[in-house]
Amino acid sequence: MSSVHTVVVNCAEGSASGFQAARLEQVFAGCFARQWRTVLVGGAEEPYYQPAADGRTTHLLHYRSDFFASALHEVAHWCIAGEQRLQLIDFGYWYAPDGRNTVQQREFEAAEVKPQALEWLFSLACGYDFCVSVDNLGAAGGEYDTAPFKRQVLAQARSWQRAGMPRRAQVFFAALAQEFGTGLKADELELSLAGLAG
Repeated sequence: MSSVHTVVVNCAEGSASGFQAARLEQVFAGCFARQWRTVLVGGAEEPYYQPAADGRTTHLLHYRSDFFASALHEVAHWCIAGEQRLQLIDFGYWYAPDGRNTVQQREFEAAEVKPQALEWLFSLACGYDFCVSVDNLGAAGGEYDTAPFKRQVLAQARSWQRAGMPRRAQVFFAALAQEFGTGLKADELELSLAGLAG
């Protein structure tokens, strides 16, 4: 199963001892396991969301391998998904593989602006380096200008900073800031293009 939110991380996956994805699973469970009957689960070859079915009462949010960034990214998608999408496998998203044409790439980026902006905020709450991803390493010539997408991600993050993040995202951000000892508050962050690697 693949979806629009399968993102290739352009930066090396952090291996610092404090950034274990299992720690995110615990924070997520503390925030959402009871009320939302959803758990975050690592070890997947590809990330995907599996709504409860066949007698199972828990929704499963799978992230790739044991990657910290993948876990944050999948949680970002989950925090944005509305009630209808939460009932659909992979939130009902589509996915076009690496090597997309220009039109497909624009569609991909339009769907990725919000989750990547939210993932960036979550990363900041943890003190973890965030890498924006256009997930199109096979683009013509192997080079792709990420600057326009970065500007969109920055604008979305600033918008949430002013207006507030979606409710579940606010809960998770606060829990991350507490768990990782950053004490950050979203409205106090200084967001700039310099903070968007990748």
